[in-house]
Amino acid sequence: MDGDPAVESELDSFSLTFPLPYRVACIVVLAVWGWGFNLHYLYFLKIDVPALIRYPGRTSPHQPPHHRSVYRLAIVLSSIFSFSLFVFWIFTRRNPGLVLAWDWLPLLYLAVLLALFVLPFPRTTGLPHAGRARLRGIFRRIALGGIAEAKDGKFGDILLADVLTSYAKVLGDLYVAGCMFLRTGGSATARPDRGCGGTLFVPLILAVPSMIRLRQCLIEYGRVRRAPMREATGWGGQHLANALKYSTAFPVILLSALQRNWAPDSTAIYRLWVAACTLNSLYSFYWDVAKDWDLTLFDGARARNNPEHPLGLRRTLRLGPPTLYYGVVALDLVLRCTWSLKLSPHLDHIADFESSIFIVELLEVLRRWIWIFFRVETEWIRNNSAPLVGLGINDIMLGDYQGSRYEDED
Repeated sequence: MDGDPAVESELDSFSLTFPLPYRVACIVVLAVWGWGFNLHYLYFLKIDVPALIRYPGRTSPHQPPHHRSVYRLAIVLSSIFSFSLFVFWIFTRRNPGLVLAWDWLPLLYLAVLLALFVLPFPRTTGLPHAGRARLRGIFRRIALGGIAEAKDGKFGDILLADVLTSYAKVLGDLYVAGCMFLRTGGSATARPDRGCGGTLFVPLILAVPSMIRLRQCLIEYGRVRRAPMREATGWGGQHLANALKYSTAFPVILLSALQRNWAPDSTAIYRLWVAACTLNSLYSFYWDVAKDWDLTLFDGARARNNPEHPLGLRRTLRLGPPTLYYGVVALDLVLRCTWSLKLSPHLDHIADFESSIFIVELLEVLRRWIWIFFRVETEWIRNNSAPLVGLGINDIMLGDYQGSRYEDED
């Protein structure tokens, strides 16, 4: 249990075995594996993800598909991670003093992890070169909320920025680990102090991914307003509605910080926090289903009950049978509401255990991984349906198309 009194003052039991820096690294490595699985399964379904994100396709049938390059990188990252963690276990043996003293080892792995993504290693190393270069370019563009034009890979920018919103807590933990390492007498492998460096830094880091997506939505709205009016794009109101969705994350972050640092016993702030979480979760869930996945579950009765497609879904279902879509919709709602564990007096204290926090972060990463399959499938359908003939890939994004969305496949 995390609350083991023998180590409570210095380290929780979970951190003795799996310190915070390794948790951050583990989730990043899993993200690489997850992206590889995304590409692999969608490739199997003949959904061309590279074309959607405007990434150069393979010029020869003898070249390996893109997912194999991602797997190769994931194997390298996983091998170094496993070796580092094994050495850490061998030399620390769950001894609190040794765990604190060996904090440099997981931080060294994080530095290696960063280097493998950032540094342009030569092709002779066997690491994917073009893919990592493209990732760095997208990061530089979206870091301040930028977004490419459709012809330059706008969909890839949106995907990565949306993924970052699910990794906000992981980014916060990365900052906490570095802060604890740098402060006098501190250790990156100590019990996580999420107030390290002041009460504002972690909330600000948590808000950055939503700020990025908010600005991207406003840029998209500006582009629509400056362009000639088209029936397909309308006046851009959907981009404003999407921006509003991301803005609902800020009250949640603010009220959580107030609860943790300034007014932990305030009933009024607690109730406001519950209301903010409910609004953010339900709005985001609605957007996932109705806008990102183009399902008709929340449409009017005529569209929802259309006999040409299963109840609440759409005509074209590339990923599996209708039961899969119903199950994913239900799972998305449940995982959007993991914060509700804090509403139960029996589970409230468990939700604050380090192991529980890690599991919740993993569940959000899992939700986002599943979301990517359906978001990419939707984009592929939008760009390959009959009404869109003559338009280029990525000309219609984020549900801009308001005509007959659901056409049978060729």
